[in-house]
Amino acid sequence: MSGPSDWLGLSPDEMTALLLSLRVATVATLASLPLGLLAAWLLARRRFPGHALLDGLVHLPLILPPVVTGYLLLLAFGRRGVFGAWLAEIGIVFSFRWTGAALACAVMGFPLMVRAIRLSIEAVDRRLEQAAATLGAPPPLVFLSVTLPLSLPGILAGAVLAFAKAMGEFGATITFVSNIPGETQTLPSAIYTLTQVPGGEAGALRLTLISVGVSMLALVASEALARRMSRRIGAGR
Repeated sequence: MSGPSDWLGLSPDEMTALLLSLRVATVATLASLPLGLLAAWLLARRRFPGHALLDGLVHLPLILPPVVTGYLLLLAFGRRGVFGAWLAEIGIVFSFRWTGAALACAVMGFPLMVRAIRLSIEAVDRRLEQAAATLGAPPPLVFLSVTLPLSLPGILAGAVLAFAKAMGEFGATITFVSNIPGETQTLPSAIYTLTQVPGGEAGALRLTLISVGVSMLALVASEALARRMSRRIGAGR
């Protein structure tokens, strides 16, 4: 019986890299979404000492070279890192594990997620939030019943952007967790490896096309869902 690797013409190692990339990107996106929502809401709706600092920290991975971000993660979450040594004592290890790849991808995609969600929250009419508060709704209920539903298209767009970024992340990932086949070798790492060996060009091209296809599929699906949600929100007003 033929499997997905046969349909796509991939070797077992290439299929492993594809499945690992999908796993890493999904975990990175889902794990960072709650924090991304919180950061976007704070930046969009609150003014406080350190607001500019928080904004800068959120967007720092966009400015720093990915290799620098990966090295900072290694210093912080490596086995001898500031937090990594303590986490290792309780059985949580990131360095040279697929979970570390997910962490690196989450950090690199976080600015894109927060920016999209922040713009969506800022587009919500504050008068609607104020009306809900006037009726006695506490701030958490205002967020859940008014802000969150109206900003769903932006939340979805931010999540998909983070997912697409995670699928293509290379510099921070390879610096933090190396390039271990079956454990941390994602699609970009596998493509890099194939370009370094004789006769690997065909495999690199296959994985490149698959990477482009997955990212484009995610973006198209996101656009379609965002439009559908926008129409529903508009009809409900």
